[in-house]
Amino acid sequence: MQLLPAPVRRFAAWCVVILLASGVVYVAIRLCVEFRTAVTPALLALLGTALLRPLHRRLVEAHVQRSLAAGLTCVAVVAVVGGAVYIVVSALIETGDQIVASLRNAARDIADHFGAAGTSLDDLASNARELLGKFGGTAASGVVTGISVVGEMLAMAVLALLLVFFFLRDSDRAVGTVRALAPRTGADMAEAMARRAFGAVEGFMRGTTLIALIDAVCITVGLLVLRVPGAVGLGALVFVGAYIPYLGAFISGAVAVLVALADRGFAIALWALGVVLAVQVLEGHVLQPMIQSRTVQMHPAIVLLALTAGASVAGILGMLLAVPLTAAAFGIVHELQGRYAGSKSPSGAPPRPASGSGSGSVDS
Repeated sequence: MQLLPAPVRRFAAWCVVILLASGVVYVAIRLCVEFRTAVTPALLALLGTALLRPLHRRLVEAHVQRSLAAGLTCVAVVAVVGGAVYIVVSALIETGDQIVASLRNAARDIADHFGAAGTSLDDLASNARELLGKFGGTAASGVVTGISVVGEMLAMAVLALLLVFFFLRDSDRAVGTVRALAPRTGADMAEAMARRAFGAVEGFMRGTTLIALIDAVCITVGLLVLRVPGAVGLGALVFVGAYIPYLGAFISGAVAVLVALADRGFAIALWALGVVLAVQVLEGHVLQPMIQSRTVQMHPAIVLLALTAGASVAGILGMLLAVPLTAAAFGIVHELQGRYAGSKSPSGAPPRPASGSGSGSVDS
Protein backbone atom coordinates (compact mmCIF):
# COMPACT_ATOMS: atom_id res chain seq x y z
CA MET A 1 0.00 0.00 0.00
CA GLN A 2 2.93 2.34 0.65
CA LEU A 3 3.80 2.13 -3.05
CA LEU A 4 0.49 3.78 -3.96
CA PRO A 5 0.15 7.56 -3.94
CA ALA A 6 -1.67 9.13 -0.99
CA PRO A 7 -4.76 10.16 -3.02
CA VAL A 8 -5.17 6.58 -4.25
CA ARG A 9 -4.89 5.23 -0.69
CA ARG A 10 -7.51 7.72 0.51
CA PHE A 11 -9.77 6.77 -2.38
CA ALA A 12 -9.38 3.07 -1.56
CA ALA A 13 -10.11 3.70 2.11
CA TRP A 14 -13.30 5.59 1.24
CA CYS A 15 -14.35 2.79 -1.10
CA VAL A 16 -13.94 0.25 1.70
CA VAL A 17 -15.97 2.43 4.07
CA ILE A 18 -18.74 2.91 1.50
CA LEU A 19 -18.86 -0.81 0.71
CA LEU A 20 -19.02 -1.75 4.39
CA ALA A 21 -21.75 0.81 5.09
CA SER A 22 -23.72 -0.33 2.03
CA GLY A 23 -23.43 -3.94 3.16
CA VAL A 24 -24.67 -3.11 6.65
CA VAL A 25 -27.63 -1.13 5.23
CA TYR A 26 -28.48 -3.92 2.81
CA VAL A 27 -28.41 -6.58 5.52
CA ALA A 28 -30.54 -4.37 7.78
CA ILE A 29 -33.12 -3.87 5.02
CA ARG A 30 -33.24 -7.58 4.25
CA LEU A 31 -33.73 -8.40 7.92
CA CYS A 32 -36.55 -5.85 8.14
CA VAL A 33 -38.18 -7.40 5.09
CA GLU A 34 -37.87 -10.92 6.51
CA PHE A 35 -39.30 -9.87 9.87
CA ARG A 36 -41.76 -7.35 8.44
CA THR A 37 -44.68 -8.71 10.46
CA ALA A 38 -42.88 -7.48 13.58
CA VAL A 39 -40.96 -4.53 12.14
CA THR A 40 -43.96 -2.92 10.41
CA PRO A 41 -46.14 -2.63 13.57
CA ALA A 42 -43.13 -1.27 15.47
CA LEU A 43 -42.49 1.44 12.86
CA LEU A 44 -46.18 2.32 12.66
CA ALA A 45 -46.30 2.45 16.46
CA LEU A 46 -43.35 4.86 16.51
CA LEU A 47 -45.14 7.11 14.03
CA GLY A 48 -48.32 6.90 16.07
CA THR A 49 -46.41 7.68 19.26
CA ALA A 50 -44.81 10.70 17.63
CA LEU A 51 -48.26 11.95 16.61
CA LEU A 52 -50.03 11.21 19.92
CA ARG A 53 -47.36 12.08 22.47
CA PRO A 54 -48.49 15.72 22.92
CA LEU A 55 -51.96 14.53 23.95
CA HIS A 56 -50.47 11.99 26.36
CA ARG A 57 -48.13 14.61 27.79
CA ARG A 58 -51.02 16.99 28.45
CA LEU A 59 -52.93 14.25 30.26
CA VAL A 60 -49.88 13.48 32.40
CA GLU A 61 -49.45 17.18 33.18
CA ALA A 62 -53.09 17.15 34.31
CA HIS A 63 -52.02 14.59 36.98
CA VAL A 64 -53.46 11.58 35.16
CA GLN A 65 -51.56 8.37 35.89
CA ARG A 66 -49.26 7.46 32.97
CA SER A 67 -50.84 4.09 32.21
CA LEU A 68 -54.34 5.57 32.36
CA ALA A 69 -53.27 8.48 30.16
CA ALA A 70 -51.79 6.07 27.60
CA GLY A 71 -54.96 3.98 27.67
CA LEU A 72 -57.20 7.02 27.22
CA THR A 73 -55.05 8.19 24.32
CA CYS A 74 -55.31 4.81 22.59
CA VAL A 75 -59.08 4.69 23.17
CA ALA A 76 -59.43 8.16 21.70
CA VAL A 77 -57.39 7.11 18.68
CA VAL A 78 -59.50 4.00 18.13
CA ALA A 79 -62.68 6.09 18.37
CA VAL A 80 -61.44 8.79 16.00
CA VAL A 81 -59.85 6.43 13.48
CA GLY A 82 -62.79 4.03 13.62
CA GLY A 83 -65.27 6.84 13.09
CA ALA A 84 -63.22 8.30 10.25
CA VAL A 85 -62.86 4.90 8.57
CA TYR A 86 -66.60 4.30 8.90
CA ILE A 87 -67.41 7.69 7.36
CA VAL A 88 -64.89 7.25 4.54
CA VAL A 89 -65.93 3.67 3.73
CA SER A 90 -69.59 4.60 3.80
CA ALA A 91 -68.96 7.55 1.52
CA LEU A 92 -66.92 5.45 -0.89
CA ILE A 93 -69.52 2.67 -0.92
CA GLU A 94 -72.33 5.11 -1.58
CA THR A 95 -70.49 7.08 -4.25
CA GLY A 96 -68.05 4.46 -5.54
CA ASP A 97 -70.25 3.42 -8.45
CA GLN A 98 -70.86 7.03 -9.36
CA ILE A 99 -67.16 7.88 -9.25
CA VAL A 100 -66.27 4.85 -11.41
CA ALA A 101 -69.05 5.73 -13.85
CA SER A 102 -67.81 9.30 -14.01
CA LEU A 103 -64.28 8.13 -14.72
CA ARG A 104 -65.63 5.85 -17.45
CA ASN A 105 -67.51 8.73 -19.04
CA ALA A 106 -64.44 10.94 -18.83
CA ALA A 107 -62.37 8.27 -20.57
CA ARG A 108 -64.98 7.94 -23.28
CA ASP A 109 -65.00 11.70 -23.83
CA ILE A 110 -61.23 11.64 -24.14
CA ALA A 111 -61.51 8.73 -26.57
CA ASP A 112 -64.02 10.71 -28.66
CA HIS A 113 -61.65 13.65 -28.86
CA PHE A 114 -58.40 11.77 -29.36
CA GLY A 115 -59.55 8.62 -31.11
CA ALA A 116 -57.88 5.33 -30.33
CA ALA A 117 -55.52 6.99 -27.87
CA GLY A 118 -58.34 7.08 -25.32
CA THR A 119 -59.28 3.42 -25.64
CA SER A 120 -56.89 2.28 -22.95
CA LEU A 121 -58.26 4.93 -20.60
CA ASP A 122 -61.77 3.66 -21.21
CA ASP A 123 -60.66 0.12 -20.44
CA LEU A 124 -58.93 1.33 -17.30
CA ALA A 125 -62.05 3.11 -16.07
CA SER A 126 -64.40 0.23 -16.86
CA ASN A 127 -62.16 -2.23 -15.05
CA ALA A 128 -61.11 0.06 -12.19
CA ARG A 129 -62.33 -2.22 -9.44
CA GLU A 130 -60.71 -5.29 -10.94
CA LEU A 131 -57.43 -3.47 -11.39
CA LEU A 132 -57.61 -2.16 -7.83
CA GLY A 133 -58.21 -5.66 -6.52
CA LYS A 134 -55.28 -7.02 -8.49
CA PHE A 135 -53.05 -4.21 -7.27
CA GLY A 136 -54.04 -4.80 -3.68
CA GLY A 137 -53.41 -8.51 -4.03
CA THR A 138 -50.00 -7.87 -5.55
CA ALA A 139 -49.04 -5.45 -2.79
CA ALA A 140 -50.09 -7.91 -0.10
CA SER A 141 -48.63 -11.04 -1.69
CA GLY A 142 -45.28 -10.39 -0.03
CA VAL A 143 -46.88 -10.68 3.41
CA VAL A 144 -49.46 -13.41 3.07
CA THR A 145 -51.64 -14.82 0.36
CA GLY A 146 -55.34 -15.32 -0.05
CA ILE A 147 -57.88 -14.75 2.63
CA SER A 148 -55.37 -14.46 5.47
CA VAL A 149 -54.47 -10.92 4.34
CA VAL A 150 -57.32 -9.38 6.33
CA GLY A 151 -56.40 -11.33 9.47
CA GLU A 152 -52.74 -10.39 9.07
CA MET A 153 -53.56 -6.71 8.72
CA LEU A 154 -55.85 -6.79 11.74
CA ALA A 155 -53.21 -8.55 13.81
CA MET A 156 -50.60 -5.98 12.78
CA ALA A 157 -52.99 -3.14 13.61
CA VAL A 158 -53.71 -4.57 17.07
CA LEU A 159 -50.00 -5.11 17.71
CA ALA A 160 -49.22 -1.55 16.59
CA LEU A 161 -51.90 -0.19 18.93
CA LEU A 162 -50.52 -2.18 21.87
CA LEU A 163 -47.02 -0.95 21.08
CA VAL A 164 -48.31 2.63 20.98
CA PHE A 165 -49.72 2.12 24.48
CA PHE A 166 -46.42 0.80 25.84
CA PHE A 167 -44.35 3.43 24.03
CA LEU A 168 -46.51 6.22 25.45
CA ARG A 169 -46.58 4.75 28.95
CA ASP A 170 -42.84 4.15 29.13
CA SER A 171 -41.69 7.20 27.17
CA ASP A 172 -40.14 8.63 30.35
CA ARG A 173 -37.71 5.70 30.35
CA ALA A 174 -36.64 6.14 26.74
CA VAL A 175 -33.70 8.41 27.48
CA GLY A 176 -32.38 6.08 30.15
CA THR A 177 -32.68 3.12 27.79
CA VAL A 178 -30.78 4.93 25.03
CA ARG A 179 -28.00 5.95 27.41
CA ALA A 180 -27.78 2.42 28.83
CA LEU A 181 -27.40 0.87 25.37
CA ALA A 182 -24.84 3.41 24.16
CA PRO A 183 -21.15 3.34 25.16
CA ARG A 184 -20.39 5.51 28.14
CA THR A 185 -18.29 7.96 26.12
CA GLY A 186 -20.97 8.35 23.46
CA ALA A 187 -24.09 8.42 25.64
CA ASP A 188 -24.58 12.18 25.27
CA MET A 189 -24.30 12.02 21.49
CA ALA A 190 -26.61 9.00 21.28
CA GLU A 191 -29.22 10.81 23.37
CA ALA A 192 -28.93 13.96 21.25
CA MET A 193 -29.30 11.99 18.01
CA ALA A 194 -32.29 10.07 19.36
CA ARG A 195 -33.96 13.30 20.45
CA ARG A 196 -33.28 14.95 17.10
CA ALA A 197 -34.55 11.96 15.10
CA PHE A 198 -37.72 11.58 17.16
CA GLY A 199 -38.31 15.32 17.05
CA ALA A 200 -38.10 15.27 13.24
CA VAL A 201 -40.57 12.38 13.00
CA GLU A 202 -42.90 14.01 15.52
CA GLY A 203 -42.88 17.31 13.66
CA PHE A 204 -43.39 15.60 10.32
CA MET A 205 -46.35 13.53 11.53
CA ARG A 206 -48.12 16.41 13.27
CA GLY A 207 -47.50 18.83 10.42
CA THR A 208 -48.49 16.37 7.71
CA THR A 209 -51.69 15.40 9.53
CA LEU A 210 -52.73 19.02 10.00
CA ILE A 211 -51.90 19.89 6.39
CA ALA A 212 -53.76 16.82 5.13
CA LEU A 213 -56.83 17.77 7.16
CA ILE A 214 -56.81 21.35 5.85
CA ASP A 215 -56.32 20.16 2.25
CA ALA A 216 -59.11 17.60 2.52
CA VAL A 217 -61.56 20.07 4.07
CA CYS A 218 -60.83 22.80 1.52
CA ILE A 219 -61.09 20.48 -1.49
CA THR A 220 -64.22 18.78 -0.13
CA VAL A 221 -65.92 22.13 0.42
CA GLY A 222 -64.93 23.24 -3.08
CA LEU A 223 -66.25 20.05 -4.67
CA LEU A 224 -69.49 20.30 -2.66
CA VAL A 225 -69.99 23.87 -3.86
CA LEU A 226 -69.40 22.69 -7.44
CA ARG A 227 -71.79 19.77 -6.79
CA VAL A 228 -69.25 17.19 -7.89
CA PRO A 229 -70.44 13.64 -7.07
CA GLY A 230 -68.58 11.75 -4.38
CA ALA A 231 -67.08 14.92 -2.87
CA VAL A 232 -66.69 13.36 0.60
CA GLY A 233 -65.00 10.26 -0.79
CA LEU A 234 -62.69 12.38 -2.94
CA GLY A 235 -61.85 14.50 0.11
CA ALA A 236 -60.98 11.32 2.03
CA LEU A 237 -58.73 10.32 -0.87
CA VAL A 238 -57.01 13.71 -0.64
CA PHE A 239 -56.45 13.25 3.12
CA VAL A 240 -54.90 9.80 2.73
CA GLY A 241 -52.84 10.86 -0.29
CA ALA A 242 -51.31 13.76 1.62
CA TYR A 243 -49.14 11.28 3.53
CA ILE A 244 -47.43 10.42 0.23
CA PRO A 245 -45.84 13.75 -0.80
CA TYR A 246 -46.29 14.96 -4.38
CA LEU A 247 -47.54 11.65 -5.78
CA GLY A 248 -50.57 11.41 -3.49
CA ALA A 249 -51.66 15.00 -4.16
CA PHE A 250 -51.28 14.53 -7.92
CA ILE A 251 -53.33 11.32 -8.03
CA SER A 252 -56.13 12.53 -5.75
CA GLY A 253 -56.36 15.87 -7.55
CA ALA A 254 -56.42 14.20 -10.96
CA VAL A 255 -59.24 11.87 -9.88
CA ALA A 256 -61.29 14.82 -8.59
CA VAL A 257 -60.86 16.75 -11.84
CA LEU A 258 -61.75 13.72 -13.97
CA VAL A 259 -64.90 13.09 -11.94
CA ALA A 260 -65.90 16.73 -12.32
CA LEU A 261 -65.20 16.58 -16.07
CA ALA A 262 -67.32 13.49 -16.57
CA ASP A 263 -70.30 14.48 -14.46
CA ARG A 264 -70.41 18.28 -14.61
CA GLY A 265 -68.73 19.18 -17.86
CA PHE A 266 -65.61 21.00 -18.99
CA ALA A 267 -66.35 24.31 -17.24
CA ILE A 268 -66.90 22.72 -13.83
CA ALA A 269 -63.79 20.59 -14.37
CA LEU A 270 -61.78 23.77 -14.86
CA TRP A 271 -63.22 25.15 -11.62
CA ALA A 272 -62.34 21.90 -9.84
CA LEU A 273 -58.82 22.10 -11.26
CA GLY A 274 -58.61 25.66 -9.98
CA VAL A 275 -59.70 24.53 -6.50
CA VAL A 276 -57.11 21.75 -6.44
CA LEU A 277 -54.32 24.03 -7.68
CA ALA A 278 -55.29 26.76 -5.20
CA VAL A 279 -55.14 24.30 -2.32
CA GLN A 280 -51.79 22.99 -3.50
CA VAL A 281 -50.40 26.53 -3.77
CA LEU A 282 -51.75 27.28 -0.29
CA GLU A 283 -50.04 24.15 1.00
CA GLY A 284 -46.71 24.77 -0.69
CA HIS A 285 -46.36 28.48 0.04
CA VAL A 286 -48.24 28.97 3.32
CA LEU A 287 -48.99 25.75 5.21
CA GLN A 288 -45.67 23.97 4.68
CA PRO A 289 -43.48 26.94 5.75
CA MET A 290 -45.71 27.81 8.71
CA ILE A 291 -46.56 24.37 10.08
CA GLN A 292 -43.41 22.40 9.31
CA SER A 293 -40.87 25.20 9.66
CA ARG A 294 -39.24 23.47 12.66
CA THR A 295 -38.94 20.04 11.12
CA VAL A 296 -36.26 18.67 8.81
CA GLN A 297 -36.59 20.30 5.40
CA MET A 298 -35.74 17.98 2.54
CA HIS A 299 -35.26 18.75 -1.13
CA PRO A 300 -38.08 17.43 -3.35
CA ALA A 301 -35.60 15.25 -5.25
CA ILE A 302 -34.62 13.52 -2.00
CA VAL A 303 -38.29 12.98 -1.14
CA LEU A 304 -38.97 11.43 -4.54
CA LEU A 305 -35.93 9.16 -4.25
CA ALA A 306 -37.07 8.10 -0.76
CA LEU A 307 -40.56 7.34 -2.08
CA THR A 308 -39.12 5.28 -4.94
CA ALA A 309 -36.86 3.32 -2.59
CA GLY A 310 -39.69 2.74 -0.13
CA ALA A 311 -42.02 1.53 -2.89
CA SER A 312 -39.39 -0.88 -4.20
CA VAL A 313 -38.87 -2.36 -0.72
CA ALA A 314 -42.40 -2.49 0.73
CA GLY A 315 -44.89 -1.13 -1.80
CA ILE A 316 -47.45 1.39 -0.56
CA LEU A 317 -46.47 0.83 3.07
CA GLY A 318 -42.87 1.61 2.16
CA MET A 319 -43.97 4.86 0.53
CA LEU A 320 -45.83 5.85 3.70
CA LEU A 321 -42.82 5.09 5.92
CA ALA A 322 -40.07 6.35 3.61
CA VAL A 323 -40.42 10.09 4.20
CA PRO A 324 -40.65 10.09 8.04
CA LEU A 325 -37.73 7.67 8.28
CA THR A 326 -35.74 9.87 5.91
CA ALA A 327 -36.65 12.88 8.06
CA ALA A 328 -35.29 11.03 11.10
CA ALA A 329 -32.07 10.25 9.22
CA PHE A 330 -31.69 13.90 8.23
CA GLY A 331 -32.27 14.92 11.83
CA ILE A 332 -29.41 12.68 12.93
CA VAL A 333 -27.15 14.02 10.17
CA HIS A 334 -27.92 17.63 11.14
CA GLU A 335 -27.20 16.84 14.79
CA LEU A 336 -23.82 15.34 13.88
CA GLN A 337 -23.01 18.28 11.64
CA GLY A 338 -23.83 20.73 14.41
CA ARG A 339 -21.71 18.88 16.96
CA TYR A 340 -18.68 18.36 14.72
CA ALA A 341 -18.85 21.93 13.45
CA GLY A 342 -18.94 23.13 17.05
CA SER A 343 -16.04 20.89 18.03
CA LYS A 344 -13.89 22.52 15.35
CA SER A 345 -14.59 26.09 16.54
CA PRO A 346 -11.33 28.06 16.99
CA SER A 347 -12.32 29.36 20.43
CA GLY A 348 -11.88 25.93 21.98
CA ALA A 349 -15.24 26.15 23.71
CA PRO A 350 -17.19 22.93 24.14
CA PRO A 351 -19.59 22.16 21.29
CA ARG A 352 -23.12 23.45 21.69
CA PRO A 353 -26.07 21.16 20.98
CA ALA A 354 -27.73 21.92 17.69
CA SER A 355 -30.81 24.11 17.94
CA GLY A 356 -34.03 22.19 18.18
CA SER A 357 -32.35 18.98 19.35
CA GLY A 358 -34.58 18.88 22.40
CA SER A 359 -37.82 20.02 20.81
CA GLY A 360 -40.36 17.33 20.26
CA SER A 361 -38.07 14.78 21.87
CA VAL A 362 -38.90 11.87 24.09
CA ASP A 363 -39.65 12.57 27.71
CA SER A 364 -36.64 12.75 29.97
